[in-house]
Amino acid sequence: MQIDFGIKDLIDILLVAFFLYKTYGLMKLSGTLAVFTGLLSFLVLWFLISQVLEMRLMGAILDKFVSIGFFIIAILFQEEIKRFFLAMGSNRGWKKLVKIFAPKGKVDSEDISATTAIVRACMAMAKDKTGALIVVQQDMNLTTYARMGEYLDANISTRLIQNIFFKNSPLHDGALIINRKKLIAAACILPVSQKEDIPKHLGLRHRAALGLSQECDAKVIVVSEETGNISLAHRGKLYLKIHGEELQRLLTAHYHEMDVQ
Repeated sequence: MQIDFGIKDLIDILLVAFFLYKTYGLMKLSGTLAVFTGLLSFLVLWFLISQVLEMRLMGAILDKFVSIGFFIIAILFQEEIKRFFLAMGSNRGWKKLVKIFAPKGKVDSEDISATTAIVRACMAMAKDKTGALIVVQQDMNLTTYARMGEYLDANISTRLIQNIFFKNSPLHDGALIINRKKLIAAACILPVSQKEDIPKHLGLRHRAALGLSQECDAKVIVVSEETGNISLAHRGKLYLKIHGEELQRLLTAHYHEMDVQ
């Protein structure tokens, strides 16, 4: 039997491979890799039974599962699917296509001033060993998490950030969410990371920072109440014991990348 294989078929295979690779990367970033692996394994099993081995009874059963499988998956894994699309929305590969037709972001004095205020507040709180959890919004909107706390809509100020995390303040327990211009909300609840390789000496603030960074592109700053050390979580990675200059660099890196693109 002769098989016709042309350039169109090659392109088709490459596109499918590229799509699977990108989907794998996005699901790994969003913490839904187990769902991707399970689905891929099921599809391979279904193909072998139905198409290769041609097992009628088992193939018919699996065909029914495939036909209604997407509805079952949407119900059982709605949170994982949500994280996947959030990761897709924040993925830089897709954004590059959008930015071809959109004006590029610019670093202005307000961005630098806001970042400096955040860094100064963190340095002061680290010196006094005042615990803090600060979320710096990037491209993904954090309204869902902001609604869980107390709405502020205040200008970014070093003293105001310090006052929010003052031990006797009613807003100190929880996360402060900041965008490029405003303090959005305080006392917000963040998802806690379930990773097993997190050092045991790190507390709930670090787990919450890492948990949010696994679900979106935000940069989450932690000031330890026990040691006064500053850490930053971004895209599932935790930077421990960073100093002021490094924190400033990590927070402004995104704006510089926007200028370059």
